Amino acid sequence: MRLAIATLCACALAGMAGLGEIVAAAAERQQQNKQQKQKGTIRVQTDLVNILASVTDAKGEPVVGLDQSAFQVFEEGLTQTIVRFEPQTNRPLDLALMVDTSGSAVIELKIERDAASHFVQEVVRPGDRLAVFQFTSDVVQLCNFSDDPRLLESAVRRVDPGADMGTSLYDAVVLGSQSVKRQGADRRRALVIITDAGETTSVSKFEDARRAAIASEALLYTVVMRPMKSNAGWNTAGEHAIETITDSTGGAMYYPTDLNELGAIFDRVNRELRTQYLLGYYPTPPPPAGTARHVVVKVNTGDTVRYRKEYLTAASAQ
Repeated sequence: MRLAIATLCACALAGMAGLGEIVAAAAERQQQNKQQKQKGTIRVQTDLVNILASVTDAKGEPVVGLDQSAFQVFEEGLTQTIVRFEPQTNRPLDLALMVDTSGSAVIELKIERDAASHFVQEVVRPGDRLAVFQFTSDVVQLCNFSDDPRLLESAVRRVDPGADMGTSLYDAVVLGSQSVKRQGADRRRALVIITDAGETTSVSKFEDARRAAIASEALLYTVVMRPMKSNAGWNTAGEHAIETITDSTGGAMYYPTDLNELGAIFDRVNRELRTQYLLGYYPTPPPPAGTARHVVVKVNTGDTVRYRKEYLTAASAQ
């Protein structure tokens, strides 16, 4: 009897030990499966999207003093939470000044150079950098990005009338956009282009220029100098194209009727660059990689707001 009981106890203990091993093995498999799932999990990292907003009143003058509650941001129709707000941001500025010299008259270029020189003196502040380009069928950089007013003014004075009648406007937008993008992160970026808006000789296409401007996150300010007082016979296709690109970036178009208006236009651009609102948000839901995202910014004051209406998400890693 005692032997039988002992045998039963031994069997029970052995069964319990076996059961313990089974439970332990199952727990180990569960842990391994959990770890395997974790390894296979796709983690989405959403980058902060920064939008510079320019708010102007009915007279086109910058509106200052607004707080965060005055703004709403939407991406693909969905409300986004603003997590970063800087009124009248003083972040350093990288700016490319690009002058179309194709077929320009000497007297026109003199006025353009004087206005551009004044603009350089006013816009460049400590920490800011500006580069000077001229373009005909080729785009030529006259001065690399610098904060030295004397160096920049010297470059502006070297802008010469072009004997070449070709105009590579799209190439100028592409190269100017790429140049400001290379200057570094967390800096504001802008292009100022003085042009007759003609387009005849670019290697780049319209969409190349538009996407380059959007990808650079630069504001484009375009000053269209019409060679004729009347629109009769004037091909406006180039104007419409550059208007579309400018609007996509949140910049502005200007159409002076007289060369002497250039100084006032440059002053307005300078004031706007100093009175912008920086709005930052993390897109919700996270956007797919390698896609174009459409943004809408609204302001509750009834004023006009301009901003970058599109951005491009990074391509997925291969």
